[in-house]
Amino acid sequence: MEEKNIEASAARVTSNITIEKREAARKQAEIVGHPLHLFTKENEALTKEIENAKSLIIKIETEPSEATNAKINESIDKLRKVAIHYAKKGDLLYPHMKAKYEISGPSDVMWSVDDEIRDELKFIADSDFRKIEYVNRLDHAIGRMEEMIYKEQNILFPICTRFFTEDEWYKIYQDSKDYAPCLVDFIKWPEAEEALSKEKADSKATEDMINLPGGHFTAAQLRAVLNTLPVEISFIDENDINCFFNEGPKLFKRAGMAIGRDVYSCHPPKIEMMVRSIIGDFESGARDKVSVWMEKEGIPVLVEYIAVRDDNGQYIGTMECVQKMDEAKKHFEK
Repeated sequence: MEEKNIEASAARVTSNITIEKREAARKQAEIVGHPLHLFTKENEALTKEIENAKSLIIKIETEPSEATNAKINESIDKLRKVAIHYAKKGDLLYPHMKAKYEISGPSDVMWSVDDEIRDELKFIADSDFRKIEYVNRLDHAIGRMEEMIYKEQNILFPICTRFFTEDEWYKIYQDSKDYAPCLVDFIKWPEAEEALSKEKADSKATEDMINLPGGHFTAAQLRAVLNTLPVEISFIDENDINCFFNEGPKLFKRAGMAIGRDVYSCHPPKIEMMVRSIIGDFESGARDKVSVWMEKEGIPVLVEYIAVRDDNGQYIGTMECVQKMDEAKKHFEK
Protein backbone atom coordinates (compact mmCIF):
# COMPACT_ATOMS: atom_id res chain seq x y z
CA MET A 1 0.00 0.00 0.00
CA GLU A 2 2.83 2.37 0.89
CA GLU A 3 4.56 1.70 -2.47
CA LYS A 4 1.35 2.57 -4.31
CA ASN A 5 1.07 5.84 -2.39
CA ILE A 6 4.68 6.75 -3.24
CA GLU A 7 4.07 5.99 -6.95
CA ALA A 8 0.87 8.04 -6.89
CA SER A 9 2.69 10.93 -5.23
CA ALA A 10 5.50 10.79 -7.79
CA ALA A 11 2.95 10.80 -10.61
CA ARG A 12 1.27 13.87 -9.11
CA VAL A 13 4.63 15.69 -8.85
CA THR A 14 5.42 14.92 -12.49
CA SER A 15 1.96 16.10 -13.50
CA ASN A 16 2.36 19.30 -11.49
CA ILE A 17 5.74 20.04 -13.07
CA THR A 18 4.17 19.66 -16.52
CA ILE A 19 1.32 21.98 -15.55
CA GLU A 20 3.79 24.52 -14.14
CA LYS A 21 5.89 24.42 -17.34
CA ARG A 22 2.81 24.89 -19.50
CA GLU A 23 1.60 27.77 -17.36
CA ALA A 24 5.04 29.43 -17.54
CA ALA A 25 5.05 29.03 -21.33
CA ARG A 26 1.53 30.45 -21.53
CA LYS A 27 2.63 33.52 -19.53
CA GLN A 28 5.65 34.08 -21.77
CA ALA A 29 3.43 33.73 -24.83
CA GLU A 30 1.31 36.61 -23.47
CA ILE A 31 4.29 39.01 -23.54
CA VAL A 32 3.74 40.98 -26.72
CA GLY A 33 6.68 40.49 -29.08
CA HIS A 34 8.25 37.62 -27.16
CA PRO A 35 9.29 34.81 -29.56
CA LEU A 36 6.72 32.47 -27.97
CA HIS A 37 4.08 35.16 -28.47
CA LEU A 38 4.82 35.23 -32.21
CA PHE A 39 5.08 31.43 -32.49
CA THR A 40 1.70 31.11 -30.76
CA LYS A 41 0.07 33.75 -32.96
CA GLU A 42 1.37 31.89 -36.01
CA ASN A 43 -0.08 28.64 -34.69
CA GLU A 44 -3.43 30.34 -34.17
CA ALA A 45 -3.39 31.65 -37.75
CA LEU A 46 -2.37 28.23 -39.07
CA THR A 47 -5.18 26.59 -37.07
CA LYS A 48 -7.73 28.90 -38.73
CA GLU A 49 -6.39 28.00 -42.16
CA ILE A 50 -6.46 24.30 -41.27
CA GLU A 51 -10.15 24.63 -40.36
CA ASN A 52 -10.77 26.33 -43.69
CA ALA A 53 -8.98 23.50 -45.52
CA LYS A 54 -11.06 20.91 -43.65
CA SER A 55 -14.31 22.55 -44.74
CA LEU A 56 -13.07 22.63 -48.35
CA ILE A 57 -12.15 18.93 -48.17
CA ILE A 58 -15.71 18.13 -47.08
CA LYS A 59 -17.08 20.31 -49.86
CA ILE A 60 -14.97 18.74 -52.61
CA GLU A 61 -15.97 15.26 -51.42
CA THR A 62 -19.68 16.16 -51.53
CA GLU A 63 -19.80 18.81 -54.28
CA PRO A 64 -16.65 18.51 -56.43
CA SER A 65 -15.99 21.47 -58.71
CA GLU A 66 -13.15 23.39 -60.31
CA ALA A 67 -13.99 26.37 -58.12
CA THR A 68 -13.54 24.34 -54.92
CA ASN A 69 -10.37 22.85 -56.34
CA ALA A 70 -9.02 26.37 -56.88
CA LYS A 71 -9.97 27.38 -53.32
CA ILE A 72 -8.15 24.36 -51.92
CA ASN A 73 -5.02 25.38 -53.80
CA GLU A 74 -5.33 28.90 -52.38
CA SER A 75 -5.64 27.40 -48.91
CA ILE A 76 -2.59 25.19 -49.46
CA ASP A 77 -0.55 28.22 -50.51
CA LYS A 78 -1.31 29.74 -47.10
CA LEU A 79 -0.68 26.48 -45.25
CA ARG A 80 2.72 26.21 -46.91
CA LYS A 81 3.74 29.33 -44.96
CA VAL A 82 4.27 26.85 -42.13
CA ALA A 83 7.67 26.23 -43.77
CA ILE A 84 8.75 29.61 -42.34
CA HIS A 85 7.47 28.67 -38.88
CA TYR A 86 9.32 25.33 -39.07
CA ALA A 87 12.50 27.00 -40.36
CA LYS A 88 12.54 29.29 -37.33
CA LYS A 89 12.16 26.33 -34.99
CA GLY A 90 14.89 24.46 -36.86
CA ASP A 91 17.31 27.39 -36.75
CA LEU A 92 16.52 29.01 -33.41
CA LEU A 93 15.08 26.42 -31.01
CA TYR A 94 16.12 22.84 -31.80
CA PRO A 95 19.89 23.41 -32.16
CA HIS A 96 20.07 25.55 -29.01
CA MET A 97 18.20 22.97 -26.96
CA LYS A 98 20.51 20.22 -28.18
CA ALA A 99 23.85 22.04 -28.04
CA LYS A 100 23.38 24.12 -24.88
CA TYR A 101 21.04 21.98 -22.78
CA GLU A 102 21.61 18.49 -24.25
CA ILE A 103 17.88 18.08 -24.97
CA SER A 104 17.97 16.16 -28.24
CA GLY A 105 14.44 14.73 -28.44
CA PRO A 106 12.81 17.62 -30.34
CA SER A 107 15.64 17.92 -32.87
CA ASP A 108 15.78 14.13 -33.39
CA VAL A 109 12.04 13.67 -33.86
CA MET A 110 10.12 16.91 -34.43
CA TRP A 111 12.62 18.34 -36.89
CA SER A 112 12.19 15.38 -39.23
CA VAL A 113 8.40 15.57 -38.97
CA ASP A 114 8.52 19.30 -39.79
CA ASP A 115 10.45 18.49 -42.97
CA GLU A 116 8.03 15.71 -43.92
CA ILE A 117 4.99 17.97 -43.51
CA ARG A 118 6.61 20.77 -45.49
CA ASP A 119 7.63 18.42 -48.31
CA GLU A 120 4.19 16.79 -48.43
CA LEU A 121 2.43 20.16 -48.72
CA LYS A 122 4.83 21.13 -51.51
CA PHE A 123 3.96 17.91 -53.39
CA ILE A 124 0.22 18.30 -52.83
CA ALA A 125 0.19 21.95 -53.99
CA ASP A 126 0.07 21.00 -57.68
CA SER A 127 -2.22 18.01 -57.27
CA ASP A 128 -5.52 17.34 -58.96
CA PHE A 129 -8.18 17.23 -56.28
CA ARG A 130 -10.59 15.42 -58.56
CA LYS A 131 -8.61 12.37 -57.45
CA ILE A 132 -9.54 11.19 -53.97
CA GLU A 133 -5.92 10.11 -53.36
CA TYR A 134 -4.79 13.73 -53.10
CA VAL A 135 -7.76 14.78 -50.98
CA ASN A 136 -6.82 12.04 -48.52
CA ARG A 137 -3.17 13.07 -48.55
CA LEU A 138 -4.10 16.67 -47.80
CA ASP A 139 -6.37 15.55 -44.96
CA HIS A 140 -3.52 13.48 -43.50
CA ALA A 141 -1.01 16.32 -43.87
CA ILE A 142 -3.14 18.87 -42.04
CA GLY A 143 -3.81 16.28 -39.35
CA ARG A 144 -0.04 16.05 -38.82
CA MET A 145 0.13 19.85 -38.71
CA GLU A 146 -2.46 19.88 -35.93
CA GLU A 147 -0.47 17.29 -33.99
CA MET A 148 2.65 19.42 -34.35
CA ILE A 149 0.84 22.54 -33.14
CA TYR A 150 -0.29 20.60 -30.06
CA LYS A 151 3.24 19.31 -29.40
CA GLU A 152 4.72 22.77 -29.77
CA GLN A 153 2.28 24.41 -27.38
CA ASN A 154 2.27 21.62 -24.80
CA ILE A 155 5.75 20.10 -25.01
CA LEU A 156 8.30 22.13 -26.99
CA PHE A 157 7.50 25.63 -25.77
CA PRO A 158 7.20 24.62 -22.08
CA ILE A 159 10.63 22.93 -22.29
CA CYS A 160 12.11 26.07 -23.85
CA THR A 161 10.55 28.18 -21.10
CA ARG A 162 12.05 25.91 -18.46
CA PHE A 163 15.62 26.28 -19.76
CA PHE A 164 16.12 29.36 -21.94
CA THR A 165 17.42 32.47 -20.19
CA GLU A 166 16.11 35.99 -20.72
CA ASP A 167 19.26 36.92 -22.67
CA GLU A 168 18.80 33.87 -24.91
CA TRP A 169 15.21 34.87 -25.66
CA TYR A 170 16.49 38.36 -26.61
CA LYS A 171 18.90 36.79 -29.11
CA ILE A 172 16.21 34.49 -30.50
CA TYR A 173 14.00 37.56 -30.93
CA GLN A 174 16.79 39.39 -32.79
CA ASP A 175 17.49 36.42 -35.09
CA SER A 176 13.78 35.97 -35.85
CA LYS A 177 13.72 39.39 -37.56
CA ASP A 178 15.43 37.83 -40.59
CA TYR A 179 12.46 35.60 -41.45
CA ALA A 180 9.49 36.37 -43.68
CA PRO A 181 6.06 36.51 -41.97
CA CYS A 182 4.16 33.27 -41.44
CA LEU A 183 0.57 34.57 -41.77
CA VAL A 184 1.35 37.03 -38.93
CA ASP A 185 3.47 40.19 -39.16
CA PHE A 186 6.57 40.50 -36.98
CA ILE A 187 5.77 42.00 -33.59
CA LYS A 188 8.28 44.21 -31.74
CA TRP A 189 9.31 43.31 -28.19
CA PRO A 190 10.17 46.64 -26.48
CA GLU A 191 12.08 45.02 -23.60
CA ALA A 192 14.34 43.11 -25.99
CA GLU A 193 14.87 46.17 -28.21
CA GLU A 194 16.09 48.14 -25.19
CA ALA A 195 18.42 45.38 -23.99
CA LEU A 196 19.88 44.77 -27.46
CA SER A 197 20.40 48.50 -28.04
CA LYS A 198 22.37 48.79 -24.80
CA GLU A 199 24.48 45.75 -25.71
CA LYS A 200 25.28 47.24 -29.11
CA ALA A 201 26.32 50.56 -27.55
CA ASP A 202 28.59 48.78 -25.07
CA SER A 203 30.29 46.79 -27.84
CA LYS A 204 31.31 50.03 -29.59
CA ALA A 205 33.10 51.36 -26.52
CA THR A 206 36.54 50.12 -27.66
CA GLU A 207 37.92 49.50 -31.14
CA ASP A 208 41.42 48.22 -31.97
CA MET A 209 43.22 48.12 -35.31
CA ILE A 210 43.40 44.72 -37.06
CA ASN A 211 46.76 44.34 -38.82
CA LEU A 212 47.10 41.88 -41.73
CA PRO A 213 49.91 41.17 -44.26
CA GLY A 214 47.95 43.04 -46.93
CA GLY A 215 47.08 46.08 -44.81
CA HIS A 216 44.92 46.99 -41.87
CA PHE A 217 41.30 47.62 -40.83
CA THR A 218 39.46 48.87 -37.82
CA ALA A 219 36.92 46.31 -36.61
CA ALA A 220 34.11 48.53 -37.94
CA GLN A 221 35.75 48.73 -41.38
CA LEU A 222 36.34 44.98 -41.60
CA ARG A 223 32.75 44.28 -40.54
CA ALA A 224 31.44 46.69 -43.18
CA VAL A 225 33.63 45.16 -45.90
CA LEU A 226 32.53 41.61 -45.09
CA ASN A 227 28.89 42.68 -45.02
CA THR A 228 29.25 44.52 -48.34
CA LEU A 229 30.55 41.48 -50.24
CA PRO A 230 27.83 40.16 -52.60
CA VAL A 231 28.04 36.71 -51.01
CA GLU A 232 26.79 35.00 -47.86
CA ILE A 233 29.80 33.78 -45.86
CA SER A 234 29.96 31.24 -43.05
CA PHE A 235 33.14 29.96 -41.40
CA ILE A 236 33.67 27.03 -39.06
CA ASP A 237 37.02 26.26 -37.44
CA GLU A 238 39.08 23.06 -37.34
CA ASN A 239 36.98 21.83 -34.42
CA ASP A 240 33.74 22.17 -36.45
CA ILE A 241 32.57 25.15 -34.40
CA ASN A 242 30.63 28.01 -36.02
CA CYS A 243 32.87 31.07 -35.79
CA PHE A 244 31.47 33.66 -38.19
CA PHE A 245 28.53 34.63 -40.41
CA ASN A 246 28.44 37.93 -42.24
CA GLU A 247 25.34 40.01 -41.62
CA GLY A 248 22.40 41.14 -43.70
CA PRO A 249 19.43 39.50 -45.48
CA LYS A 250 20.17 35.92 -46.49
CA LEU A 251 18.68 33.17 -48.60
CA PHE A 252 20.12 30.72 -46.07
CA LYS A 253 19.31 32.04 -42.62
CA ARG A 254 22.08 32.03 -40.01
CA ALA A 255 21.13 32.40 -36.36
CA GLY A 256 23.54 34.56 -34.35
CA MET A 257 23.01 32.17 -31.45
CA ALA A 258 24.70 29.42 -33.49
CA ILE A 259 28.10 31.11 -33.04
CA GLY A 260 30.20 28.95 -30.72
CA ARG A 261 28.05 25.91 -31.39
CA ASP A 262 29.10 22.85 -33.39
CA VAL A 263 28.02 23.03 -37.02
CA TYR A 264 26.26 19.65 -37.00
CA SER A 265 23.69 20.79 -34.44
CA CYS A 266 22.50 23.41 -36.96
CA HIS A 267 21.44 20.87 -39.60
CA PRO A 268 18.38 18.61 -39.69
CA PRO A 269 19.08 14.89 -39.21
CA LYS A 270 18.51 14.05 -42.88
CA ILE A 271 21.52 16.08 -44.11
CA GLU A 272 23.84 15.90 -41.10
CA MET A 273 25.75 12.91 -42.55
CA MET A 274 26.35 14.76 -45.83
CA VAL A 275 27.85 17.70 -43.93
CA ARG A 276 30.06 15.35 -41.90
CA SER A 277 31.26 13.67 -45.10
CA ILE A 278 32.24 16.96 -46.77
CA ILE A 279 34.10 18.29 -43.73
CA GLY A 280 35.76 14.90 -43.20
CA ASP A 281 37.11 14.99 -46.77
CA PHE A 282 38.41 18.53 -46.25
CA GLU A 283 40.20 17.49 -43.06
CA SER A 284 41.79 14.45 -44.72
CA GLY A 285 42.74 16.37 -47.84
CA ALA A 286 40.58 14.21 -50.12
CA ARG A 287 38.78 17.31 -51.40
CA ASP A 288 39.29 21.07 -51.30
CA LYS A 289 35.94 22.30 -52.61
CA VAL A 290 32.39 21.13 -53.17
CA SER A 291 30.09 23.16 -55.43
CA VAL A 292 26.31 22.83 -55.44
CA TRP A 293 24.01 24.55 -57.93
CA MET A 294 20.37 24.92 -56.90
CA GLU A 295 17.31 27.14 -56.97
CA LYS A 296 16.29 28.86 -53.76
CA GLU A 297 13.08 30.89 -53.66
CA GLY A 298 13.12 30.84 -57.47
CA ILE A 299 16.66 32.28 -57.63
CA PRO A 300 19.59 30.35 -59.19
CA VAL A 301 22.22 29.94 -56.49
CA LEU A 302 25.80 28.64 -56.30
CA VAL A 303 26.77 27.22 -52.90
CA GLU A 304 30.47 26.46 -52.44
CA TYR A 305 32.02 24.64 -49.49
CA ILE A 306 35.74 25.42 -49.42
CA ALA A 307 38.51 23.96 -47.24
CA VAL A 308 40.52 26.75 -45.57
CA ARG A 309 44.21 25.96 -45.08
CA ASP A 310 47.09 27.95 -43.57
CA ASP A 311 50.43 28.77 -45.24
CA ASN A 312 51.64 25.23 -44.49
CA GLY A 313 48.58 23.57 -46.03
CA GLN A 314 47.20 22.63 -42.62
CA TYR A 315 43.40 22.47 -42.46
CA ILE A 316 42.06 25.24 -40.22
CA GLY A 317 38.38 25.30 -41.14
CA THR A 318 35.64 25.32 -43.75
CA MET A 319 34.06 28.31 -45.46
CA GLU A 320 30.62 28.25 -47.05
CA CYS A 321 29.90 30.84 -49.75
CA VAL A 322 26.40 31.41 -51.12
CA GLN A 323 26.07 33.53 -54.27
CA LYS A 324 22.94 34.54 -56.13
CA MET A 325 23.49 33.90 -59.82
CA ASP A 326 20.38 35.57 -61.26
CA GLU A 327 22.27 38.65 -62.53
CA ALA A 328 24.97 36.47 -64.13
CA LYS A 329 22.28 34.32 -65.74
CA LYS A 330 20.55 37.39 -67.20
CA HIS A 331 23.87 38.73 -68.49
CA PHE A 332 24.86 35.57 -70.36
CA GLU A 333 21.36 35.09 -71.76
CA LYS A 334 21.60 38.39 -73.66
